[in-house]
Amino acid sequence: MIISLNFLNLYGNTCLMKDLTNEWYCIVNPYAGSKKTMPEWHRAEVLLTSNGISHVSAFTMAPLHAVRLAFDAAQKGFRRLLAVGGDGTVHETLSGIMKYVDEHGLQSEDFTLAVMPIGSGNDWIKSTGVPRVLEDVVKLISTESFILSDVVKVESDEGVCHMANVGGMGFDSHVCEIVNRQKEQGRRNKLLYFWALIRTILGLKKQKVKVVADGVTVHDGEVYSIAFGNGKYSGGGMMQVPLAKLDDGFLDYLVVPCISLSNIMRELPKLFDGTIYKSSCLLSGKCHSISVEGKDMIEVDGEIRGNLPVTVTVTGQKIKVLAAGTIANA
Repeated sequence: MIISLNFLNLYGNTCLMKDLTNEWYCIVNPYAGSKKTMPEWHRAEVLLTSNGISHVSAFTMAPLHAVRLAFDAAQKGFRRLLAVGGDGTVHETLSGIMKYVDEHGLQSEDFTLAVMPIGSGNDWIKSTGVPRVLEDVVKLISTESFILSDVVKVESDEGVCHMANVGGMGFDSHVCEIVNRQKEQGRRNKLLYFWALIRTILGLKKQKVKVVADGVTVHDGEVYSIAFGNGKYSGGGMMQVPLAKLDDGFLDYLVVPCISLSNIMRELPKLFDGTIYKSSCLLSGKCHSISVEGKDMIEVDGEIRGNLPVTVTVTGQKIKVLAAGTIANA
């Protein structure tokens, strides 16, 4: 009798599930953008509704909560998820989607990830062309302006997560740690990343690592920094991997070996003009998978996500993401 009741409950729940593939599940980070998210989100909700975009919303309560919310949304049948916040919210939402996809053997291309960029850190949208103006974002959603982006898996001592944009160690992770600490104290401005970078460079801490790209050791020794990216922008607009493309099937990397402070300062402007890959002092390239052995913390999409060793892999999977203009039409 108990077995029969359980079967009936399971069967009933299956029948009652509606098709949610066209409804948006909005994961809202109320602490993003100096806690200015809620007024902007209320305005965004009005815009979504007035444009006939069906949606429901849920709010994050703590770090990594968006991972759980995205996983649960996928389990309920949602296939379109909107991250309302910054790069960290995008990162967690993507990780939640892919956790569900991998555990259930689904196709990641059935899912769509969009962002309402209300957070303080919005580097991913520079690669997708998504604007900051809410009305324009809603227009992109209503016209279904999507591209297929590569899915990148990151494996570290904290387990598995997925990267939408850029990650790294050394200067890269320590700058993020400083910036996140400043944000927690309510300090937010456009030069936050730049001054954190200068502060980190002046510290000049060497890290001994071994870097292997597609099975080939590209560096074995001391470094100041390593970055790996699917997108090209990080740190408020810097380009450590300026040749990175979201859909080319490759991961781009930049290794900063132990060069002199004067050389570092000379190369610094190249982070902003997109020519850092031309530097004869640094190592850069493309690969499908990269692993770094050593002892240092790592960051993924601006969030500290464990410590070395780390392996970053373009999985071969794709996910639909919101994009604009020529990027969406390419």
